[in-house]
Amino acid sequence: MIRTFNIFAFLFAIASTTSAAAPDGALYLYGDADHKKFLGCLSCDKNNADSVCNTYGSFGSKYGNLSIWNSFGYFGSKYSKGSPWSKYSSSPPVIVDEGGNSYGALTTNKYHPNKATMETFAQLAEFVAVYEDLDAARALYCGALLDALTNRHPPVP
Repeated sequence: MIRTFNIFAFLFAIASTTSAAAPDGALYLYGDADHKKFLGCLSCDKNNADSVCNTYGSFGSKYGNLSIWNSFGYFGSKYSKGSPWSKYSSSPPVIVDEGGNSYGALTTNKYHPNKATMETFAQLAEFVAVYEDLDAARALYCGALLDALTNRHPPVP
């Protein structure tokens, strides 16, 4: 009960402070040591096959090998050096736009030198670091944070 309340309090705080600081165009996630493995689109519509929010797609399913939501996979495990959810990750996935501009690494490793500073991704990483609940993190990101990131509606006041 207390944990559920804490998660809802965290969700409300995030929803009320998220600002739409995203660049124009799509944002993508690339992983592996050389950052050449495509891990999905972070800002695409939930129905897009490449979206990390498409539960039926390779990148949005919690069972997909290339999904950051698969807690048993290389890119979703809290123990993998290639996962954004490992607090000790040395090569987490990077966020890039269509022009190849980097927005940093999506990571819960607070000491990573290239950690993403965009508010949306910083909040997502903080949520996972605190609660270690990928299902709740996915619901959060694919709901309020994605909507704010893509300007679908203004953040809750």
